[in-house]
Amino acid sequence: MSLYALWGHKLRAVLTTLGITIGVFTVGSVTAIIEGLNASFADQISNLGSDVFYVSRHAWFSGYDGWLKSQKYKIIDVNTAEYIYDNAEYVEATSPMIRRRANLKYKEKSMEGIEITGVNHMMPIIEGTEISEGRFFSPFDVRHRKNVVVIGENVRKEFFPNTAAVGEKISIKGHKFLIIGLFEKKGKMLFNDLDSRVQIPYLTFKKLIERDNRGATIAVKSIHPDLLAEAEDEVHNLMRINRGLHPTEDDDFAINQMNTLMDLYNQMTGFLWAVAIGIGSISLVVGGIGVMNIMLVSVAERTREIGIRKSIGATRQKILFQFLIESMVVCSIGVITGLLLATATALLIQNFTPLAAKVPANWGILGAGVVLIVGVIFGMWPANRAAKLDPIDALRY
Repeated sequence: MSLYALWGHKLRAVLTTLGITIGVFTVGSVTAIIEGLNASFADQISNLGSDVFYVSRHAWFSGYDGWLKSQKYKIIDVNTAEYIYDNAEYVEATSPMIRRRANLKYKEKSMEGIEITGVNHMMPIIEGTEISEGRFFSPFDVRHRKNVVVIGENVRKEFFPNTAAVGEKISIKGHKFLIIGLFEKKGKMLFNDLDSRVQIPYLTFKKLIERDNRGATIAVKSIHPDLLAEAEDEVHNLMRINRGLHPTEDDDFAINQMNTLMDLYNQMTGFLWAVAIGIGSISLVVGGIGVMNIMLVSVAERTREIGIRKSIGATRQKILFQFLIESMVVCSIGVITGLLLATATALLIQNFTPLAAKVPANWGILGAGVVLIVGVIFGMWPANRAAKLDPIDALRY
């Protein structure tokens, strides 16, 4: 009977659900985007290594004051990587990282502002990178300051779209470098395009790219992810010894790990969650008021019907239940429509934009919860009003 009553006023029922549809669509779409970004970001953090941390002069995201304070600290010398590797028990690999931007050239072609990184032979172990062609540089290449380079896929496509890159020479800041390897295609990670990577031995970097010592960041990989904390403590103590710090002096360096990025990211998405829930809640309240309004109109229109049903034995509970079902069905239409639109939006975003989107597995639970909460709360008053009608007065209507 509830469904038959709604079918008799199809347009009115659909228009009533618009507020709920908009609310569910808003929350669902933002949820899909955030879930997709969370999954993508977590994968990227995992790829960077849950057992890797970085020693640098300043802490990540410490603000301008923290950065300003760190400029007074001594630089971290590239030799610190070797010192940590030789003396640490819980460390599997270390590498200095020196970065500067420079122009690349190959014959008449050029690429501007490409980041050149000076590292040692252990960097593939730390980053977990694979070489698709050729090889990475060896300890011999590093020690003897060889002019060798490993490039990413974007550099290869720009300079060698139809020919082999390994064995060719490119110019970096006016110096010729032999290409000995190609990084496996990785795509973008965080804020970096890994396919534009260019890595050379760090001693070659210091000889040709930057002769003055501006310091380095030290990448450290623990022997096991479960021993990351032990490795950090060990490196922390070694750094204090290496830098000659008195027990009463504060650290003049920082140990950074990927959890810092994850915490910052969660703060950003938390704000998006709050905005989405706020907008969605307002839309649901507006939609709920619309449901209540249409149900009150329905009760008024069907007063005589209610009187007839009561006169032939319908109880208050049955009348109440009938109108609650109508309210929940109206809400269900809005919720299902909103979730379908949000799902379609998520699929479009996933397939046709750089953004990540993921349909949460708990959308059914979310939809059922909205139906129960909105349908019952905003349908209870009209249903209760119908159930309390006096059958004699109703029959006179």
